[in-house]
Amino acid sequence: MRKRMTNERGAALLETAVTLPLILFICVGVFEFGRAFQTWQVITNASREGARTAVINGNNADKVKDAVIAYAKIGGIPQCPSAAGVTCIDPTHITVDQNVDVSGRPYSRIEIQLPFNFIVLNGVAKMVVRGATTGSALTMTARSLMRNEGA
Repeated sequence: MRKRMTNERGAALLETAVTLPLILFICVGVFEFGRAFQTWQVITNASREGARTAVINGNNADKVKDAVIAYAKIGGIPQCPSAAGVTCIDPTHITVDQNVDVSGRPYSRIEIQLPFNFIVLNGVAKMVVRGATTGSALTMTARSLMRNEGA
Protein backbone atom coordinates (compact mmCIF):
# COMPACT_ATOMS: atom_id res chain seq x y z
CA MET A 1 0.00 0.00 0.00
CA ARG A 2 1.12 3.36 -0.82
CA LYS A 3 0.87 6.10 1.86
CA ARG A 4 -0.67 9.32 0.83
CA MET A 5 1.46 12.33 1.81
CA THR A 6 -0.32 15.48 2.83
CA ASN A 7 1.24 18.52 4.36
CA GLU A 8 -0.70 19.49 7.48
CA ARG A 9 2.15 20.94 9.50
CA GLY A 10 0.78 24.48 9.81
CA ALA A 11 -2.92 23.64 10.08
CA ALA A 12 -3.01 23.43 13.88
CA LEU A 13 -1.04 26.65 14.25
CA LEU A 14 -3.38 28.46 11.87
CA GLU A 15 -6.49 27.16 13.64
CA THR A 16 -5.08 28.28 16.99
CA ALA A 17 -4.20 31.71 15.61
CA VAL A 18 -7.78 32.17 14.41
CA THR A 19 -9.68 30.78 17.39
CA LEU A 20 -7.55 31.96 20.34
CA PRO A 21 -8.33 35.69 19.96
CA LEU A 22 -12.05 34.92 19.72
CA ILE A 23 -12.00 32.76 22.83
CA LEU A 24 -10.02 35.40 24.75
CA PHE A 25 -12.42 38.14 23.61
CA ILE A 26 -15.41 36.12 24.83
CA CYS A 27 -13.74 35.42 28.19
CA VAL A 28 -12.81 39.06 28.71
CA GLY A 29 -16.34 40.09 27.72
CA VAL A 30 -17.83 37.77 30.33
CA PHE A 31 -15.59 39.25 33.04
CA GLU A 32 -16.24 42.85 31.94
CA PHE A 33 -20.02 42.47 31.85
CA GLY A 34 -19.92 40.66 35.19
CA ARG A 35 -18.03 43.62 36.67
CA ALA A 36 -20.57 46.01 35.11
CA PHE A 37 -23.48 44.07 36.60
CA GLN A 38 -21.80 44.04 40.02
CA THR A 39 -21.24 47.81 39.84
CA TRP A 40 -24.87 48.36 38.84
CA GLN A 41 -26.00 46.26 41.82
CA VAL A 42 -23.82 48.33 44.17
CA ILE A 43 -25.24 51.66 42.97
CA THR A 44 -28.80 50.27 43.09
CA ASN A 45 -28.29 49.23 46.71
CA ALA A 46 -26.56 52.55 47.45
CA SER A 47 -29.62 54.44 46.16
CA ARG A 48 -31.84 52.30 48.40
CA GLU A 49 -29.59 53.04 51.36
CA GLY A 50 -29.79 56.73 50.52
CA ALA A 51 -33.58 56.54 50.37
CA ARG A 52 -33.68 54.81 53.76
CA THR A 53 -31.54 57.58 55.18
CA ALA A 54 -33.69 60.25 53.52
CA VAL A 55 -36.98 59.08 55.04
CA ILE A 56 -35.65 59.56 58.57
CA ASN A 57 -36.79 62.93 59.94
CA GLY A 58 -34.05 65.50 60.21
CA ASN A 59 -31.77 64.12 57.51
CA ASN A 60 -30.86 66.60 54.81
CA ALA A 61 -29.45 66.02 51.31
CA ASP A 62 -25.83 66.12 52.54
CA LYS A 63 -26.43 63.27 55.01
CA VAL A 64 -28.15 61.26 52.27
CA LYS A 65 -25.24 61.79 49.85
CA ASP A 66 -22.78 60.78 52.58
CA ALA A 67 -24.76 57.55 53.15
CA VAL A 68 -24.78 56.79 49.41
CA ILE A 69 -21.04 57.43 49.08
CA ALA A 70 -20.27 55.33 52.18
CA TYR A 71 -22.27 52.40 50.80
CA ALA A 72 -20.64 52.70 47.37
CA LYS A 73 -17.20 52.77 49.00
CA ILE A 74 -17.96 49.55 50.88
CA GLY A 75 -19.07 48.06 47.54
CA GLY A 76 -15.73 48.93 45.93
CA ILE A 77 -16.63 52.16 44.14
CA PRO A 78 -14.35 54.99 45.31
CA GLN A 79 -15.39 58.63 45.57
CA CYS A 80 -14.16 61.02 42.87
CA PRO A 81 -11.54 62.30 42.32
CA SER A 82 -9.91 58.93 41.93
CA ALA A 83 -7.30 57.48 39.63
CA ALA A 84 -7.84 58.30 35.97
CA GLY A 85 -9.96 55.78 34.14
CA VAL A 86 -11.37 54.22 37.33
CA THR A 87 -15.13 54.18 37.84
CA CYS A 88 -15.88 56.49 40.78
CA ILE A 89 -18.95 58.06 42.35
CA ASP A 90 -19.29 61.84 42.22
CA PRO A 91 -21.52 63.63 44.79
CA THR A 92 -22.73 65.99 42.05
CA HIS A 93 -24.25 62.98 40.23
CA ILE A 94 -26.44 62.10 43.22
CA THR A 95 -29.88 63.72 43.13
CA VAL A 96 -31.91 63.92 46.35
CA ASP A 97 -35.57 64.92 45.94
CA GLN A 98 -37.56 65.25 49.16
CA ASN A 99 -41.01 66.44 48.24
CA VAL A 100 -44.75 65.87 48.62
CA ASP A 101 -46.85 63.95 46.10
CA VAL A 102 -50.29 64.99 44.83
CA SER A 103 -52.08 63.25 47.70
CA GLY A 104 -50.05 65.18 50.28
CA ARG A 105 -47.75 62.34 51.34
CA PRO A 106 -44.04 63.19 51.66
CA TYR A 107 -41.56 61.06 49.74
CA SER A 108 -37.83 60.85 49.12
CA ARG A 109 -36.38 60.00 45.71
CA ILE A 110 -32.69 59.27 45.18
CA GLU A 111 -31.07 59.04 41.75
CA ILE A 112 -27.46 58.11 41.09
CA GLN A 113 -25.75 58.47 37.73
CA LEU A 114 -22.43 56.69 37.43
CA PRO A 115 -20.16 56.78 34.37
CA PHE A 116 -18.84 53.21 33.99
CA ASN A 117 -15.69 52.43 32.02
CA PHE A 118 -14.99 48.98 30.65
CA ILE A 119 -11.31 48.29 31.25
CA VAL A 120 -10.42 46.11 28.26
CA LEU A 121 -13.42 46.41 25.95
CA ASN A 122 -13.15 50.23 25.70
CA GLY A 123 -9.56 49.92 24.51
CA VAL A 124 -10.47 47.24 21.99
CA ALA A 125 -13.40 49.31 20.70
CA LYS A 126 -11.17 52.38 20.30
CA MET A 127 -8.64 50.33 18.33
CA VAL A 128 -11.28 48.86 16.02
CA VAL A 129 -13.35 52.02 15.44
CA ARG A 130 -11.04 55.03 15.48
CA GLY A 131 -12.57 58.42 16.24
CA ALA A 132 -15.94 57.00 17.30
CA THR A 133 -17.52 57.26 20.74
CA THR A 134 -17.80 53.48 20.94
CA GLY A 135 -15.24 53.27 23.72
CA SER A 136 -16.69 56.07 25.86
CA ALA A 137 -18.11 55.60 29.35
CA LEU A 138 -21.51 54.01 29.81
CA THR A 139 -23.79 55.96 32.17
CA MET A 140 -25.52 53.72 34.71
CA THR A 141 -28.56 55.08 36.52
CA ALA A 142 -30.15 53.82 39.74
CA ARG A 143 -33.30 55.28 41.30
CA SER A 144 -35.09 54.62 44.59
CA LEU A 145 -38.32 56.09 45.90
CA MET A 146 -39.63 55.73 49.46
CA ARG A 147 -42.48 57.34 51.32
CA ASN A 148 -41.67 59.22 54.50
CA GLU A 149 -43.72 57.35 57.07
CA GLY A 150 -43.01 59.50 60.10
CA ALA A 151 -44.22 62.77 58.63
